[in-house]
Amino acid sequence: MLALREAQFRAAGLSVQKARYLRDLASRFLNGTIKTRSFAKLSDETIKQKLLIVKGIGPWSADMFLIFALNRPDVLPTEDLGIKKGFQKVFSLRRLPSARTMIHLAAPYRGRRTLLSLYLWQTVDNSASAADAPRPRPGEPW
Repeated sequence: MLALREAQFRAAGLSVQKARYLRDLASRFLNGTIKTRSFAKLSDETIKQKLLIVKGIGPWSADMFLIFALNRPDVLPTEDLGIKKGFQKVFSLRRLPSARTMIHLAAPYRGRRTLLSLYLWQTVDNSASAADAPRPRPGEPW
């Protein structure tokens, strides 16, 4: 990444800004700031803090990395619009919930909030009404 020229990034369809983000990420791998081999031993929050120092990676990107790259079981991406809409739909809320409300509603699913997130995304992807959407029950596999 660090050896690529701007033209090569543009040829791949990346903006100048995204090229800078990729270079920053690559340099942090090289200088040891980010050590993926240690991720298995680190908490979700510690990994998230290490990722957030990289230019272009915010809380949403870090949560997506935890869910889809590391398969972490207890991630609740409260900044994700689909998650907010899922909560609104499943819990029959009048408006999109705050992060605090989502954390409160997800409390019974602690330890399995990634699965809850996948469920919430699915309910938004499907056009079923809130009445048609089954509500997950704490303690039951779903």
